[in-house]
Amino acid sequence: MVKLIHTLADHGDDVNCCAFSSSLLATCSLDKTIRLYSLSDFTELPHSPLKLHTYAVHCCCFSPSGHILASCSTDGTTVLWNTQNGEPLAVMEQPSGSPVRVCQFSPDSTCLVSGAADGTVVLWNTQSYKLYRCGSVKDGSLVACAFSPDGNLFVTGSSCGDLTVWDDKMRCLHSEKAHDLGITCCDFSSQPVSDGEQGLQYFRLASCGQDCQIKIWVVSFTHILGFELKYKSTLSGHCAPVLACAFSHNGQMLVSGSVDKSVIVYDTNTENILHTLTQHTRYVTTCAFAPNILLLATGSMDKTVNIWQFDLETPCQARSTEDEAKQFPEDWSEDDVSVWLCAQGLNDLVGIFKMNNIDGRELLNLTKESLADDLKIESLGLRSKVLRKIEELRTEAKTLSSGIPDEFLCPITRELMKDPVIASDGYSYEKEAMENWISKKKRTSPMTNLVLPSVVLTPNRTLKMAISRWLETHQK
Repeated sequence: MVKLIHTLADHGDDVNCCAFSSSLLATCSLDKTIRLYSLSDFTELPHSPLKLHTYAVHCCCFSPSGHILASCSTDGTTVLWNTQNGEPLAVMEQPSGSPVRVCQFSPDSTCLVSGAADGTVVLWNTQSYKLYRCGSVKDGSLVACAFSPDGNLFVTGSSCGDLTVWDDKMRCLHSEKAHDLGITCCDFSSQPVSDGEQGLQYFRLASCGQDCQIKIWVVSFTHILGFELKYKSTLSGHCAPVLACAFSHNGQMLVSGSVDKSVIVYDTNTENILHTLTQHTRYVTTCAFAPNILLLATGSMDKTVNIWQFDLETPCQARSTEDEAKQFPEDWSEDDVSVWLCAQGLNDLVGIFKMNNIDGRELLNLTKESLADDLKIESLGLRSKVLRKIEELRTEAKTLSSGIPDEFLCPITRELMKDPVIASDGYSYEKEAMENWISKKKRTSPMTNLVLPSVVLTPNRTLKMAISRWLETHQK
């Protein structure tokens, strides 16, 4: 499926960023250098490392052609390099002199955005190396930036958690709080999503933050209809702040790296987890997909960059082999159990479970006695919560083995629905479960966590008939 094929360990300090061109890999570090490697054999180029910055290098990126590399630093500069010989082409100083945290080329290579710790954002002309436009965000440092694939707009993310959208003239189109504790990274998928009804094209945007979440947004912009940013979903999996996210070139996968030291690869269509990679020994700070081949680079505070290679198969094929096998809890590895614990809010138990080598089969066999005596979990309340979650998992495992279609299960109880109703969020639930949910003053959707426009529940007769037909066919 995916295998580690190379580890680069040339940097003397934390790796902050990595980026691919069609033939090269660039990495940058707190050690003030940028290093360039050939993708053919991962040997370092003769003119590497590139040395000019006087403080830590935070970000690096290639122009779309791969002929120019940009890097930015705490020293307040953004440097453009000739990738063929390693010579600097220009040193562009942030007007405020503030540390530059992020830089990004426009899709046509004519512009470069640089964002700084004081909230200033600069649009540079890459032909003249002159400042073209300058703006700023209200609060926080600028730490993330991404251009839409059509180049009509770009998005910046701040340490205060705001996503700000700008057009190509540096006019602010929109700003909203996306992550409560601060944004760390954002990226656009290069593949558009079509709206069959109106014939419009949208782009997926991913953002991640200190709140341990990855959020997916849908972005559209036309000169006639204007700009629109819509929240779509939240991806779970990490149990600590998420520091990096990136789409694959074909848009089928999204990768993220976290303070929990793991790298997670998602299928962007189903939002299921395809792979969890745990090779790094410290925080994962950066991740990037190669543009033309199925390679992934991940960098870490452990001073290394790992190169991963994917088999030549689609994410759908990957699900059918590895993850469909892993969907049964008894087949889970110790790492799968750790991910499950984090998803249940039981992060503090990860170390205990790992120390006792608890895999999926062991998890399902845990009892109140083994939790107290073997795992030494002293809190009665915590033991009760773990047992309750394990019982829910056992029920889910029985459901999986029974082959009940997932759409027939209530999202709240995970049991076969008897009286399905449609809520105002568009999802179907068991009537009694949803009424109980609403009666407890939960006016939010169990699926999206957004406020429900209405508490009216409409009987889903079509689904009820489908469940009845399925039962008639499968009952013994």
